Amino acid sequence: MYRKSVKISLILVYLVIIAGAVVRMTGSGMGCPDWPKCFGYYIPPTEKSELEFQPDREYKEGQVIIVDETLKVAASSFTSTEKYDAANWENYDKHDYAIFNPTHTWVEYINRLAGALAGFAVLIMAFLSIKRYRSKRRITLLSWLCVFMMGFQAWLGATVVYSVLAPVKITVHMVMALVIVAVLIYLLKISSEKENNQLKTKTFQNLLIIAVILTLIQVILGTQVRQFVDEQVRNFGYEATNLWLNDPNTTFFIHRSFSIIVLAINAFLWWKNRKLNLNLNRINIVIALILLEVATGIAMYNFDFPFLSQPLHLVIASLLFGFQFYLLMECFYAPNRKIANNKVYTK
Repeated sequence: MYRKSVKISLILVYLVIIAGAVVRMTGSGMGCPDWPKCFGYYIPPTEKSELEFQPDREYKEGQVIIVDETLKVAASSFTSTEKYDAANWENYDKHDYAIFNPTHTWVEYINRLAGALAGFAVLIMAFLSIKRYRSKRRITLLSWLCVFMMGFQAWLGATVVYSVLAPVKITVHMVMALVIVAVLIYLLKISSEKENNQLKTKTFQNLLIIAVILTLIQVILGTQVRQFVDEQVRNFGYEATNLWLNDPNTTFFIHRSFSIIVLAINAFLWWKNRKLNLNLNRINIVIALILLEVATGIAMYNFDFPFLSQPLHLVIASLLFGFQFYLLMECFYAPNRKIANNKVYTK
């Protein structure tokens, strides 16, 4: 039951990553300018008129309206008169962003719902882990650490909104999601009682550690490239996809060239796995994901961002990290394969 809860939590965390990718693709990051509510509602509005001042309407404390392109927050619960009375309202003090786009609002709201669902699943996982406290204490401790990290991730999401999508905070938010993925994968591995037939060599393990680190660096570089694209979108608009990578910055070229290194080291690991019969066959999936990642990158650069190429690029990168990390866990727990006098044996 516990392992099933870990799998569900992992799937839901990846759904949040997918939802986040869609948010970035559609430019919906500020669809809900406040947090944890959305324009002061638990269920956000669907029409702009709901955010305009209305006479003889009952407003609740914290409810939001837009007045003269600024957000106003109800200071207390009251019923409005015929005219707008500034005394009943306070300025929203986190930022000055006050644009309502119903599509953006609901895309961001669905992203938040996915996050809440993932958080709830992780909490259930943590309660189920209590039964394992005596037999394997670290499972319980790490499960509750996941609960804390999900809360921290939610707080990071709030700071991203309050900063009006500051690039550094977006990057930290993405990296934190991958850290949660890593902890859940580790829990999935150590909670398994199944014996596997994988083997390892010290060289393979060390190179795999380097490969995982390189993938994480590549993801961070990718978020910086994405920030450049966001700036291009603001400058040229959503329709001018042919201009988004016009005269790209240095980070783009580093990110593109770095992919060759990532592919090369993983290709070498694939070859070593086959040559030494280590049975660490998830390296096949890793190679496939890298090739897909390269393909989506080429498509964005050469074919002007085909539909869904952006979110696919981000989601594939997060899946790549997940499979690599699980492969690393398999490697850590596999016995060593020693080679001496042209004979192969395990130890």
